[in-house]
Amino acid sequence: MLVGVAQQGGPVYPVNQPRPVSVPPPTDAQQRTRRVEAVPGTAFGIVHLEVPPATSGLAVGGLIAGIASIVVSFVVLCFGLVGAQDGWGAWAAGAFTVLAVSAGVAGVALGILGRRQIRQVGPAASMRFQGKGLASAGFICGIVGLVIALLAFFAAVGLQVAA
Repeated sequence: MLVGVAQQGGPVYPVNQPRPVSVPPPTDAQQRTRRVEAVPGTAFGIVHLEVPPATSGLAVGGLIAGIASIVVSFVVLCFGLVGAQDGWGAWAAGAFTVLAVSAGVAGVALGILGRRQIRQVGPAASMRFQGKGLASAGFICGIVGLVIALLAFFAAVGLQVAA
C-alpha cells in the first residue's frame, strides 16, 4: 500500500520520494521574442524568436584562402631566388604560383560571396550573418596574394634567364 501526502487540490506524492522540482519561468534575457502572431480560430499563437546573427562561413573561408595565398606567394619568391643559380627556381616557383593563384582567386571569390551573403536581407525570423570585415579582409588578402605570386614568378623567371 502506497501512502501519499496530498496538497490542497494538488497531486499525491509518495512519502519517501522527493517531490519534482518546478522550473522557474524563463527570464527576459532568455525570452528573446521578436513578435507573436495569433493563429486565427484557436487560442494558440506563433512566437517568432530573436535569432542572433552568425558569422558568415564564406567570409571566414575567404580570409583563410587569402592568407594562404600570401603565405604560398612568399614560398614562390623564396624558391625563385634560391633555385635561380641551379636552374630549378623557375620550375618550382611556377608550381607554387599555380597554388598561390588558386588560393588567391578563391579568397577573392569567397570574399565577394561573403559580402553578398551578409548584405542579403531575409524575412524577420531568418538567419542573419555578420563578418563584413572578414569578407573584406579575405578579398584584399586574395588580391595581395595574387599580385605577390605573379611578381615573384616573373622575378624568378627573369633571374633564371639572366643566370
